[in-house]
Amino acid sequence: MRIGIHTSISGSLEKAALKAAALGANCFQIFSASPRTWRAGVPAPDQIRLMKLAREKYDLCPLVIHDNYLINLASSDEALRQKSALAFRGEMERAIAIGAEYLVAHPGNSKGHTVEEGIYAVVQSLTEAAHGLITDKLTILLENTAGGGAMLGGCFEELMVIRQYAEKMSGLRIGYCLDTCHCFVSNYDVSTAEGLKKTVSEIDRLLDMENVPVMHANDSKGERGSHVDRHEHIGDGNIGEDGFRRILRHPKLKKKAFILETPHDEERDAVRNIETLKRLADRRTV
Repeated sequence: MRIGIHTSISGSLEKAALKAAALGANCFQIFSASPRTWRAGVPAPDQIRLMKLAREKYDLCPLVIHDNYLINLASSDEALRQKSALAFRGEMERAIAIGAEYLVAHPGNSKGHTVEEGIYAVVQSLTEAAHGLITDKLTILLENTAGGGAMLGGCFEELMVIRQYAEKMSGLRIGYCLDTCHCFVSNYDVSTAEGLKKTVSEIDRLLDMENVPVMHANDSKGERGSHVDRHEHIGDGNIGEDGFRRILRHPKLKKKAFILETPHDEERDAVRNIETLKRLADRRTV
């Protein structure tokens, strides 16, 4: 099973990979540059080579890149939307150079737009960002969000429509990354057996489970349906250990890459969450 964590590239790309392996992960996620920087260059070739060697040595696959916090592909402010599209192009260029399998993107906030206009802005932004790039080895993953307000992606239907149009217009390969906390607080009950069954059925019907290679494994401080995006340690939130045990062992989910984005101010927090996922996934344990 693929269980990973988000690690820092501070120092070098190689250190991010080595840290993931040291923590007990066999896949990982990074930011390809500072998450609060509009413009960034492609890492140096020697950095990329050393990360590749570390990934091969420790069987770290897949590598997922998360786009930065500033990007808003759905913005109703045309200048910001264009700036976001350009920044996302940079994310793709770095992902391709680094050799990442997946690049995760939030659809964005469409305040000032209707939902339809917001979806069109996302499609337009992805199309502009991809123009002229060779992206055959990279898949863009649309991440579901906590929803609420003008945030797109809180329901699976919105993600489905974005993918349908963006694939046709941009030529990109597009799938989905589903976050357990975001599912829960946007009112997809993944904490109970019946709720998980219904949620998986909705994923299959609307998104097609084959299009979901990566899951973000996060417990939730917020209540179901609250739209409060606050991640919690696995088992300490409202999804709980029983909820994650069912998620990790579900026949349609167990082969996904589960990547933690839980709080880890201290290294022991990261180890604890990785070990908890491994224990809950192991059918030999209760």
